[in-house]
Amino acid sequence: MINHKKINSLKEKYFLFLFDKGNQKKMNTIDSKIFIVLSLLFAATNVFAQGQHGSAVTITDPPNGAVVSSPVKVCMSTEGVKVQPAKKGVNEGKGHHHIIVDVELPKDLSKPIGKDANHIHMGDGSTCKEIKLSVGKHIIRTLFAKGNHVPYNSPLTATITVNVK
Repeated sequence: MINHKKINSLKEKYFLFLFDKGNQKKMNTIDSKIFIVLSLLFAATNVFAQGQHGSAVTITDPPNGAVVSSPVKVCMSTEGVKVQPAKKGVNEGKGHHHIIVDVELPKDLSKPIGKDANHIHMGDGSTCKEIKLSVGKHIIRTLFAKGNHVPYNSPLTATITVNVK
């Protein structure tokens, strides 16, 4: 499971090190491979989350930071897992999307995802959904889950922010 708090702490320490004038000589001696790995790690934690065995989910539309009109069409793609309707049951490597709006991910990911105005189930196996949002800034998350609505353990999730005009 990815520990995002630990990764963010490492990123902060890394950037403080980079911009400390006393460390410029040390920085010149750091192997370029380490720099590349840390840069990729930084980028990957901000674009999408990757789960076990290279599985990932991405919000493909709208782009992060977009100014949009309601209803907003939200589309997702997967890598390493297949989308299928919830009625097909629990099958390893398969599941369906959930859109989570303006709230955090559920704390207990071993339980089914709730269903309310902020937790939108896509149990029909679709990859796009139009959602009505009020004017203003909104955080849209996706969370991929098995047929029983229980997320995978390493959660497959992605987050974007949009501004509805």
